[in-house]
Amino acid sequence: MERNELNDLLAFATVARERSFTRAAAKLGISASALSHAMRNLEARLDVRLLARTTRSVAPTEAGERLLDTVSPALASIEEGLASLAHWRHSVSGTVRLTASTYAAQTVLLQKLPAFLLAHPEVKVEINVEDRLSDIVSEGFDAGIRFHMSVDKDMIAIPVGPTLRTVIVGTPAYFERHPPPRVPADLQDHVCVGFRLKSGAVMAWDLEEDGREFRFRPTGQFIANDGALMAAAVRAGAALGYMMEEEVAEEIADGRLIKVLDAWCVPFPGLHLYHPSRRQSPPALRALIAALRE
Repeated sequence: MERNELNDLLAFATVARERSFTRAAAKLGISASALSHAMRNLEARLDVRLLARTTRSVAPTEAGERLLDTVSPALASIEEGLASLAHWRHSVSGTVRLTASTYAAQTVLLQKLPAFLLAHPEVKVEINVEDRLSDIVSEGFDAGIRFHMSVDKDMIAIPVGPTLRTVIVGTPAYFERHPPPRVPADLQDHVCVGFRLKSGAVMAWDLEEDGREFRFRPTGQFIANDGALMAAAVRAGAALGYMMEEEVAEEIADGRLIKVLDAWCVPFPGLHLYHPSRRQSPPALRALIAALRE
């Protein structure tokens, strides 16, 4: 059905109910002459008279009554559907589907999601935790949470965590056996744990100082795809590790771990929630974003 045909049927139903071109035109927000013209065109297309007109009144013909009975339920259903959108515009309810990395789940979501659920009992949250990068549109997610460098450029990205820094650390016992590295190239002579990514590659240690960049990819004694195992090896003094500063801040402060190449470890944008559109985000998603940004 063409859009003009639907408009004309809605106009016809309004005239038939109001029994007046003037009142129907006011309700539809158009002029009475434009409405009368539209009804003549509709009758011409259908080749049947739908409205009986006099100088004082207008009423549906028998054919018009039949058409009104036929289209009224459909028009009412459309109007009900449009009216129900107000619920989605204003009510904080419904389902929000998220994909999040393990780190995002263990930091931002673990800290903030329980309070959000208590504050919004009408919102259902479904979270898929995986380190694989998901296509949130094709896989039916409302949003994702990843490090900023992993978010596609065409996505709307909103910070939900602080700026982060990755540091290189080892124990005093490790440095009793190995002299601390003075420049990044010295890492080649050290035992460094490596993290195996889902792609199969070992994650690089990205370092930078005064515009100079250095990328080191460990190939040493121990490589794993589990952060806890890697951290255990570092804390045991078996190797150097490339770890989130916030996770080892206390150990650095009390001397259990020592930072090296600190000037080369620069801050980077942290976790971001991302979604595909600036417009018409469901209220439940907007409320979740606000809660995660606090």
